[in-house]
Order: sequence, then structure tokens, then C-alpha cells
Amino acid sequence: MHIKEEQRERHTLAVIVDNEPGILARIAGMFTARGYNIESLTVTDISADDLVSRITIVTTASPHVMEQIIAQLERLVPVHKVTDLTVLGEHVERELALVKVAGKGEHRIEALRLADVYRARVVDATIESFVFEVTGGSEKIDKFVELMREVGLIEVARTGIVAIARGKEAA
Repeated sequence: MHIKEEQRERHTLAVIVDNEPGILARIAGMFTARGYNIESLTVTDISADDLVSRITIVTTASPHVMEQIIAQLERLVPVHKVTDLTVLGEHVERELALVKVAGKGEHRIEALRLADVYRARVVDATIESFVFEVTGGSEKIDKFVELMREVGLIEVARTGIVAIARGKEAA
């Protein structure tokens, strides 16, 4: 008997949780214990009283496994709400990267030209290097980093994806 393998899809989850010690470790542990991969993870406090946080998780899974992930997240005690932004529909995703590039002469000029094309901002500069700040979709950042490899890439630091649903309703 041949079982059809389900297609894996990338999903972005918004998880609203109590802002308490250990919750991030519990969520990451749940993914690890079940062999699920986290591609991106960001966390921030979202309440005026510092009691609630939003965790944005990007993962790839089949629809069946995605249902399991959401159900298991919803069962964790400090989790208030889990929203699959991918299933919900149109949403905005962004990421920020700091990209350090060495360069003199033509390489320096080319790095600045490419940064202008990608709307990257110089946030630090020396005679021999730049640190660029670039924001946008992950694909844009991937391409910018790839191009900087050609002109003197030294180091990259990325925030991970943040996402929010479009429209007037909260996710």
C-alpha cells in the first residue's frame, strides 16, 4: 500500500502568551520533542503592563502536522491564542538585518550602490567597512546578503520574521 506524502508548506504563527519565565523554552521544547523545526522565532512584549507577549514562529509542515502543532500550542497553559497567519490570508511579513561589509575602492563604491538599490541604510562606517541596515521580506534580505558576498561580506545578524494580519481586525 502506497501512502501519499503530504506537501509541506511554510506557515507563520502568531502566538499570544503570558509574559512569564520559561514560556519560550516550553514552546521551543514542544517543537524539539516532536521533531518540528523552527525556521524563525521572534518575541516581544505587547501589553502596557508587561504581562502579555507575542511570539512569531515560522515553521514548515504538512497540513496534518500543522494542525498538530497548533493544537499542542493551544494546550500549553500560558498560551492565550494561536493564529496561523498563513491560513488566515493576507498578512505582512518583515525582517531586519545588519550586514557588515568590508570594502575599498571599487568594492566600496559597488557596496554603496547596491545598498541604495535595496534601500539599505548605512548605520556605521569606517574607512574600510560599512554596517548596513536592511528591512523587508526574507527574499529581499537573502538577495542583498548574496550580492554583498561579492563585494566583501564580513558578517550578518538577522532579527527573524515579524508578521501581522492585514485589515482592521487583530489576529
